[in-house]
Amino acid sequence: MTEGQPPGHCIRSAFIGTRIGAAVGLGEAALHDLRYTLLLKDLGCSSNAARLCQLYLTDDLGFKQAFKRIDDGLPEVLRFVIGHTGLKSGLAERLRAIVHIVRNGGEIAQELIETRCGRGAAIARKLRFSEAVAEGVASLDEHWDGGGKPAKLAGEAIPLFSRIALLAQVVDVVHQGGGRGAALAEAAKRTGRWFDPVLALAFARIAADPAFWERLEGPQDGLLERFDESDARPDEDYLDDIAEAFAEIVDSKSPYTSGHCQRVAAVTDLIGESLGLDAAKRRWMKRAALLHDVGKLGVSNTILDKPGKLDEAEWMEMRRHASHSRTILARIPAFAEIAAVGGAHHERLDGRGYPDGLKGEAISFETRIVTVADIFDALTADRPYRAAMPVSQALAIMERDVGTAIDATCFAALRRALGELAPDLVPVAATVAPIVRLAPHITPVLA
Repeated sequence: MTEGQPPGHCIRSAFIGTRIGAAVGLGEAALHDLRYTLLLKDLGCSSNAARLCQLYLTDDLGFKQAFKRIDDGLPEVLRFVIGHTGLKSGLAERLRAIVHIVRNGGEIAQELIETRCGRGAAIARKLRFSEAVAEGVASLDEHWDGGGKPAKLAGEAIPLFSRIALLAQVVDVVHQGGGRGAALAEAAKRTGRWFDPVLALAFARIAADPAFWERLEGPQDGLLERFDESDARPDEDYLDDIAEAFAEIVDSKSPYTSGHCQRVAAVTDLIGESLGLDAAKRRWMKRAALLHDVGKLGVSNTILDKPGKLDEAEWMEMRRHASHSRTILARIPAFAEIAAVGGAHHERLDGRGYPDGLKGEAISFETRIVTVADIFDALTADRPYRAAMPVSQALAIMERDVGTAIDATCFAALRRALGELAPDLVPVAATVAPIVRLAPHITPVLA
């Protein structure tokens, strides 16, 4: 979603890459880690989306999708920059952006890739994957001839998983856009520059079998062979870590939503405590809050960071994030029960919400709690179109929506929780900034 690729890109890349790994003799343990490197290779991609939009004056999803198809030859890169920068901007603004990129292209690319790769590797470690997986993610954009980034590694100094992942993802992207012949031609063209010749030869052998392509082009279900992971069942602490890691990925998408999921989780927990929910239920609610906006990874930053009112098409795209959240969470057994919260946190009691227009009792009480926390943080945090509101103003606005958009019991619990946390905060026009800055520290204490 963050790279603008056709659905299933990482799954197909993992299929291609593990076939290459098996062809060069990797054992089951290594193939296990290689598969996760390929599935998680884009963990850090959300972290450079806003910066990319700012630099290129363009839609990050479309830009990333197209950029993955080009080689690194100077003429091709220049054509791409000129053809994709500031197409909806004024001529003067577009020209300034192009000149800046041409003058500082190396530094810009270094910055974007360092951000992406460093963040991705850090999240892989937080998710408790092996160091081999983290290093594979960190070096994804290194090239065999030393011309890649961020560390300009060359040859076998590049981790093997990174070398396989780069080849696999290019094969998938080109195959999706141009078919089998184009994928084979591109792999051959970049061999010795981007790709390890041994791995490219292994891919060529695999690609000679029509069954490989037939399976790659067939249904995605069952595309990846399962490994025995019966000894790796996640405990409750690990599920918390996973939720926090993906909240970090979501919050990295935009500077205006930085920390949003963490703050919503903290406020959700405050409401849960005020309502007398038990520890297990509050833990579940915090995960739901951390993951409620995961679907925003599929929304362009030109929409998320727009300083003005969204037009109808943009608003329709923004509204889809709730459905995306529900779809993603429903596919993960450990989080399937919270999928309804992710899908319905923008529904209203009066039926005028989205995406399904649910009304009244059709909206679960758990969802209503997260909705109150989400609205509270949206009002008391900076947005591209306005500054953060004082708590008193935010509560006054929310109070007007009690019974139509907001549940009365949940809102009363929020007021009560804020008053107990800082007695002077609710009646006085103080901002929520002190609370939200403390959110990462408050949450463990309340847990």
